[in-house]
Amino acid sequence: MPGYRMNEYQLILSPHEELRHKISSVKKEFYEKFKIDGHVGSRPHLGLVSFTQFEMNEDRIINRLRTIAMGYNPFKVELKNFGSYPSHTIFINVESKLQVQNLIKELKTAQQILTLNKDNKAHFFDNPHIMIAGKLLPWQYEQAWLEYNHMHFAGRFIASEMLLLKRRQGDKPYLIAERFDFMNLPVSIKQGDLFI
Repeated sequence: MPGYRMNEYQLILSPHEELRHKISSVKKEFYEKFKIDGHVGSRPHLGLVSFTQFEMNEDRIINRLRTIAMGYNPFKVELKNFGSYPSHTIFINVESKLQVQNLIKELKTAQQILTLNKDNKAHFFDNPHIMIAGKLLPWQYEQAWLEYNHMHFAGRFIASEMLLLKRRQGDKPYLIAERFDFMNLPVSIKQGDLFI
């Protein structure tokens, strides 16, 4: 609709700096080895949900996400080896999926406010992973998976916060809009919040 600014959002967990560098090195080597055009991409992260929404709803979204984060415990994320979506994507496996999936389940309680309309629903990443390369050509995927299927990778980090990233629709790159610390506080949902 004219006059209403729309943004693309991603809610992510971000590994600590040393692990981000380690993953970035893997991505850089992958891009060079399999002749992938373009920039190595965004800083390594574990996606929780992506959505498009009107900017005027941002404060309500931030308040809802902050409430969820305040009631959540920091937790350890274990990364181990590689996985793939056949024919197009290679990623680093998250071995400790359950806690990430529980967080995503909690985030789904905010689905209504994250959803723009029936054609633009929030996309929740139910299979947690850290992307190495996506949209691969068939030959790139086949050659890469032959190698990465047997390659080892290990890392871990404490997820103590979520980051909300945003960008104007079609712009690059994403910028940090808000940080939400996991505080393990008793948080009760008020009746009014159910109808936001």
